[in-house]
Amino acid sequence: MSSQGMDWGIIPQNLPWLWEGMQLTLALTALANLGGMLIGTALAVARLGRFRPLALAAAVYVNVFRSVPIVLAVFWFYFMVPVLLGRPIGAFWSVLIAFVFFEAAYFSEIIRAGIQGVRSGQVAAARATGLTGWQVLRHVVLPQAVRAMTPVLMTRAIVIFQDTSLAVVVGLTDFLTAANVVADRDGRPIEMYAFVAIVYFVLSSLAELGARWSRKGQRA
Repeated sequence: MSSQGMDWGIIPQNLPWLWEGMQLTLALTALANLGGMLIGTALAVARLGRFRPLALAAAVYVNVFRSVPIVLAVFWFYFMVPVLLGRPIGAFWSVLIAFVFFEAAYFSEIIRAGIQGVRSGQVAAARATGLTGWQVLRHVVLPQAVRAMTPVLMTRAIVIFQDTSLAVVVGLTDFLTAANVVADRDGRPIEMYAFVAIVYFVLSSLAELGARWSRKGQRA
């Protein structure tokens, strides 16, 4: 570390490199949220369904992934997926698959709770109009459940955004890793890590404000 005073100019000088890392962080966050919610919805519906073997399989899936740290899931998929496919797919896709399947377990529980929160009387009324089970789920249950779940889903998205820094364990350069490279190379850890902390704080706070606004909108 340099013995000279602070040099905040190191940040603008390295913004292109830091932006490359942030792009990977944002891509992982967005895709993990999208894929996790899609698979999580399917898992939630399966757990609430009447087909017991499928419900049991979904429950086992959720319990397994919720009982292990995400870094372990990253290692699982990073080493197993290429073996199962018989060819390498790259670190990014392995990490993305790990995040999607891991987060699906958490989204599943959030979505299941949201679905169960819809009043049974509304479901009965919808079925009385002649709607099929799938139509009731699509047009009555899910729209209400999504509104109720939005604040919790946004909170989970913040967690995913922060967890993407674990991509470094398989050699990917996310935002935090890019900052770490600059800090080590130029001997400016205080400036770089302070900048990283500010960026994470601002983005996470904005997402949290969005979650709070959503809660207030539901109460209105």
